[in-house]
Amino acid sequence: MRYGEATVTVVDPRSYMTYQPFLPEAAAGSISPRHVVVPLRRVLPKAEVLTGRVTTIDQDRKVATIAPLVGEAYELPFDYLVIAMGAVSRTFPIPGLAENGIGMKGIEEAIGLRNHVLEQLDKADSTTDEDVRRKALTFVFVGGGFAGAETVGEVEDMARDAAKYYNNVKREDMRFLLVDVADKILPEVGPKLGAYGKEHLESRGVEVYLKTGMDSCVDGHVKLNNGLEVDSNTIVWTAGVKPNPALARFGLPLGPRGHVDTAPSLQVQGTDYIWAAGDNAQVPDLVGRKNGNENAWCPPNAQHALRQAKVLGDNVVSGMRGFPQKDYSHANKGAVAGLGLHKGVAMIVMGKMKIKLKGRLAWYMHRAYHGMAMPTFNRKIRVFADWTLAMFLKREVVSLGAMENPREEFYEAAKPAPAPAAAGSGDKPKAKAS
Repeated sequence: MRYGEATVTVVDPRSYMTYQPFLPEAAAGSISPRHVVVPLRRVLPKAEVLTGRVTTIDQDRKVATIAPLVGEAYELPFDYLVIAMGAVSRTFPIPGLAENGIGMKGIEEAIGLRNHVLEQLDKADSTTDEDVRRKALTFVFVGGGFAGAETVGEVEDMARDAAKYYNNVKREDMRFLLVDVADKILPEVGPKLGAYGKEHLESRGVEVYLKTGMDSCVDGHVKLNNGLEVDSNTIVWTAGVKPNPALARFGLPLGPRGHVDTAPSLQVQGTDYIWAAGDNAQVPDLVGRKNGNENAWCPPNAQHALRQAKVLGDNVVSGMRGFPQKDYSHANKGAVAGLGLHKGVAMIVMGKMKIKLKGRLAWYMHRAYHGMAMPTFNRKIRVFADWTLAMFLKREVVSLGAMENPREEFYEAAKPAPAPAAAGSGDKPKAKAS
């Protein structure tokens, strides 16, 4: 846009964007957590960034209500609106899940999972109670897609490395379970590579249970619907995503699963001033429909979201200037997944040919693709620097669990000492009989 032509305002409850494909590596300590996020104010210097939430949208008045981190809510007028709120974890009303589950949608959860797993090793190494040890060293992962398979692969790698530094904990003492209601894992890379991924994880001691769901996990007692019951302090939930539920409050046309219904141009159906893209948008897959699938929609992944953003930006400017909109069309380029250090699967689509890779070469493809897709040159350099240093230095296995309650120790030191109980006038020490 020309200078002064428009003001771009970004409203987000966080002041940074997270590159989610790197969350499993951040949880395993392969990448510094700060290098997985991109600060909005630094990379969008010409935009106005507001840290807060959009609570309501009045389409008639073209006004959004903003709830900032502090202070009263206020109204923000707009001429054009872009909805890119992403997705949240898809959960079910399973008893105990809200209290005991750990998600993998944000960098905070990845850091928390890493600290939590290492803390379980600390517990197991320091106790003689076998029940406590068993519960601490049992790790349950629910969901066998990219997030679940990559996370269990990375965390198992980290735990295996960390066990070398404990006298009373060995890898054989740990139990990893991967549970999914589907009949295969990693469906994005096809059945053959998915089967390889399952066999590979099982060869590392991960128990994979397919066509299996979790019935409850109250107090860490996990009950699967195949009859298996285990006690675990670590229940990681990666069973898919759903659009941000806040969309239901905005008066936008939604699809059957809660996504914003958009045209191929990414314009929201029935409007000429609202666009949507990414995980919260239901975007027609024109390539899939051209190939005969009339109900094809773009899947919620980074490959589509990054490309949709570019088309959306051009279409917003075209809408401002009265030019025609351009339809979004992208042919799937394949998928890559890392299953821990030097292990992975990859399916690369080149025209009508599909190249399937596994093992170390696929792992290189995984890192190369996501390293190049990582936004900003600054973050690319930092991520590749982390990987390079990891080739020569051992993995860090320090748990910083105290970060979750950083003031606890200071509070204990600073709180007033309890006043001694006042002695009554008739209260005299009694003689002690010997």
